Amino acid sequence: MADTATAGIGEIGREHLIHALYEAAEIEHNLMCTYLYAAFSLKSGTDEGLSPEEAEATARWRKAIIDVAIDEMGHLAAVWNITAALGGQPRFGRGNFPLDPGYLPAGIVVKLAPFNQAVLQHFIHLERPSASDEPDGEGFSVERPFTRGSDVPRLTPMGFDYETVGDFYHHLGDSLRGFAGRVGESTAFCGEAELQLGPEEVDLGGAKPVICLKTALQAFDAIVTQGEGASEANETSHFCTFRNMRDEYDALLAKNPDFQPAFPAAVNPVLRRPPRPEGRVWIETPEAIAAVDLANASYQLMIRLLAYSYNVRRPHPEKVLSIDLGIGLMQAMALLGERAARLPAGPSNPGCHAGMSFTALRDSAPFAQGAAAREFFVERFDQLADAAAALAAGGDDRAERAAKRLADLSAEARRKFADAARAEMATTPQGAANSPSRQSNASAGTEATSVEGGIETVVGDAVTIAFEAKRCIHARFCVTGAPKVFLANVEGPWIHPNAMDAEKLIAIAEVCPSGAIQYRRSDGRPAEAPPPVNLATIRESGPYAVHGDIVLDGKPAGYRMTLCRCGASKNKPFCDGSHHEIGFSATGEPPTGKADMLEVRDGPLAIDPQTDGPLRVRGNLEITAGTGRVVARVRSAMLCRCGHSQTKPFCDGSHVKAGFRS
Repeated sequence: MADTATAGIGEIGREHLIHALYEAAEIEHNLMCTYLYAAFSLKSGTDEGLSPEEAEATARWRKAIIDVAIDEMGHLAAVWNITAALGGQPRFGRGNFPLDPGYLPAGIVVKLAPFNQAVLQHFIHLERPSASDEPDGEGFSVERPFTRGSDVPRLTPMGFDYETVGDFYHHLGDSLRGFAGRVGESTAFCGEAELQLGPEEVDLGGAKPVICLKTALQAFDAIVTQGEGASEANETSHFCTFRNMRDEYDALLAKNPDFQPAFPAAVNPVLRRPPRPEGRVWIETPEAIAAVDLANASYQLMIRLLAYSYNVRRPHPEKVLSIDLGIGLMQAMALLGERAARLPAGPSNPGCHAGMSFTALRDSAPFAQGAAAREFFVERFDQLADAAAALAAGGDDRAERAAKRLADLSAEARRKFADAARAEMATTPQGAANSPSRQSNASAGTEATSVEGGIETVVGDAVTIAFEAKRCIHARFCVTGAPKVFLANVEGPWIHPNAMDAEKLIAIAEVCPSGAIQYRRSDGRPAEAPPPVNLATIRESGPYAVHGDIVLDGKPAGYRMTLCRCGASKNKPFCDGSHHEIGFSATGEPPTGKADMLEVRDGPLAIDPQTDGPLRVRGNLEITAGTGRVVARVRSAMLCRCGHSQTKPFCDGSHVKAGFRS
């Protein structure tokens, strides 16, 4: 088999490697879809005919299968990153289910099917190590044996045969090693690292930038160790996860031979009458069609956004935004996929339920970054939100939750793509010339005061002070450090920047923890700079005080702010002092956790408040106690802002039980 594989990749050229990586992307993509389909089909709770013990087991299985699917998404990101590192455009498309014979080796059968014993055995077979003799599940036998590979090297890349997915990655790693050895690492990995996905954009194990042979091979090893082809000794591997699930399934069946953990969802559902009906189920019920259509459209838009992210160079806010919107779509898609599995497919297939078909677009090529792409995404989100609202009118809980999620995403897309466009314009020569910081200040030296958008601006000779009252937490550094500039408890003008030496005044402004006080210099001296270390200080029974190069909700937001962690602020995500009113009690001295020194300690710090959830933080960050002691050093984290987590400062999911709303 090794000779065939080597011949399939030919002379280990870049084209052959990219071709093989496209197949790797399709494998990970297809596995992710089949796992999600099985998870969506599982019943939920005693209301759907399960005993308490069975309901508890299926809930764990659903979570475990979705966790495996998320791992596959991480593997997919790793393959995309390697492709981009080699200078190629990652592959986002795939064939529709079921895959035609010959698209993959004869021994790899991929189709959508609901969770049952045969499907679970199929998953075990797909994830098996090379030495395993685990058979395939019933109904997953190959249509006919065939050989894809050729023993004649060709300029045109061809697929090669392999017994397991783990074998495929081992051969691909060997070929990549040979190519880099022949042309040199710098030539081999000539793609732009800024186009790849990393921890700054998404918290997936496989999403780590690939810059050399070592990092590429580490990505392959991680894929094999975690899932496809992992050793049986790795109890957390996908293979062992599914095998343990089989043991528990068998035990429950022994107690109750009538145990049916899943709905009879269709095997390979389709939304139009198929020209080749064998092995496919045509969905005919109107509500099922609407649910599947919306689920598919959400999935397709998610793929579009992921593809778009690979055309945006970090640290542009649209790179993070496209990933965040894509993850939000996956959440809505899951609800719709579960809804579809609970609806009848139609009269042609009595007793059979519908299911999401994961229809692949004819072409998923990414849009070029710019205004046209933004317009497309905003329009498409609006279409999905309208369709979801119509579906939710039927009163189903899952449809209603999906509609709310899509409505929120539509509003977020419209707002944040507009913000990104404005930020982009501000960095152009024409935009910069019209920005406030570049305008001549005709009122310098008059201490003229103006108020716009809730921000009071006072122009001094050397320093202009801007004060945003709604962000102020009354830390009193201003009125105690500069009492002649910031006059407490007076009527009329209370900020007088000319009353103090400019350098001393700037020092006072820069210690305002909330960022309510900002300044602009008119003497040509440097403006405030981002700190050398990004910090989030946990205040005793109070907010997070963040100091860093902050990007809030995809928009540059200065270097200082205080963010609510009690859940009661009326000015979320900012603290407004409500923790005093509600008697919020939470230590500012949590124990030290993972605190390995970061290689880089500054840089953009993206903070994205999740709808009805925690603060999602990405970037280099040191979380410190009120005394300055290090609590954790992270590159991504979910910080509690509902006030109920038992693992503060980190989220533990308590916001769901507490009914937190933001």
